Amino acid sequence: MSRLALLALTAAGAPAMAATHTVAPGEGGQQRLQEALIVAQPGDEVVLGAGRFVLDDGLSLDVDGVTVRGAGMNATVLDFTGQKDAGEGLLVTSDKVTLRDFAIENPHGDGIKSKGADAIVYQRVRVTWTGGPKETNGAYGLYPVESDGVLIAECEVSGASDAGIYVGQSKAITVRNSVARHNVAGIEIENSRDALVEANYVTGNTGGILVFDLPSLPVMGGGNTIVRSNLVVHNTTPNFAPKGNIVAGVRRGTGVMVMANDGVLVEGNTILDNPTAPVMVVAYPLKFDDKSYNPYPRNVTIGVNQVDAGGTDPQFEGKEQLLAAFGGALPPVLWDGLSQAGTVALRVDPSIKGWSLNLPTQGGGLDAAVKPGPLEAPAPVAGASLTGVGAPAELEARLVP
Repeated sequence: MSRLALLALTAAGAPAMAATHTVAPGEGGQQRLQEALIVAQPGDEVVLGAGRFVLDDGLSLDVDGVTVRGAGMNATVLDFTGQKDAGEGLLVTSDKVTLRDFAIENPHGDGIKSKGADAIVYQRVRVTWTGGPKETNGAYGLYPVESDGVLIAECEVSGASDAGIYVGQSKAITVRNSVARHNVAGIEIENSRDALVEANYVTGNTGGILVFDLPSLPVMGGGNTIVRSNLVVHNTTPNFAPKGNIVAGVRRGTGVMVMANDGVLVEGNTILDNPTAPVMVVAYPLKFDDKSYNPYPRNVTIGVNQVDAGGTDPQFEGKEQLLAAFGGALPPVLWDGLSQAGTVALRVDPSIKGWSLNLPTQGGGLDAAVKPGPLEAPAPVAGASLTGVGAPAELEARLVP
């Protein structure tokens, strides 16, 4: 056999070598970048040069196993200020994708949406609406949905008119070491299971960290979520969500809110200056037709957290009377008083005081029949802890220093 034939046989039997597709900003950047995302093969990298890519249309990636990386989230900027359509800046619909070290500014819709994209990693990605909080900003900054395995680390989002970091209808999730500021909701875990939200800085939003379930969605039954070691401070921005949006009902000054979820542990957080309620546990407040939906919180545990005096400026009707009744500040934990028969809605560490609206029925409002009072909740069960939360180890291994 000739040497040439041997080489040909060897090449035919070897896996394809991963390729690097380098794209620099400048004229034609839109087309060159989208082409790179199309021609990339599994295992390839699309490397974005430092500078500002001025783009007028959204981008998409539909190839498994591709890494898209820039020179840093303040060095490589995908600028969608002139975007002509209302879609997301970047749409990912493939598995095992890694997004790292770049920024997206001013998308007309969501920043980055990954739909049905399993095992996805976002690391040091920034999404910013540079004009600050506005109703006309896109809804979500980082928006993974319908995915199995999501890791968001060291990211930053500001200005989203719904949630800065949103994970929906997914499982095996970690959101860690990220910053969410000046969004309506800082971080949302919605209709998802097995989530770990830890060591994030959540500030200047209307509400800080929200964990909840909504009816009539393809995936429901959210729960088994831990919210720990986060800094949730000064979430006092007035709500700027478009009318009709579910988060338009989030009260300014909400720290951590759990709604209609099963098995949530909130512990080890520092929760300061959230003047409606540092921690709020409530049932879904609206009417619904979905008979499979459970609107009540179940098995929610508020462990030891560092909290301040509590609600000093609650956004409720009759707040003057409430503040007077509780000596000038509402206790840190607010429960609406609603639970599913036969379940424990809420356990609270004895070191944290609370109060209850004592609502009589799901979907009811604050009226003359409501008689708020001090919260009487059982203490957490000694030794009990949630397990099986967080993104798989394979995703953690894809993080780089």
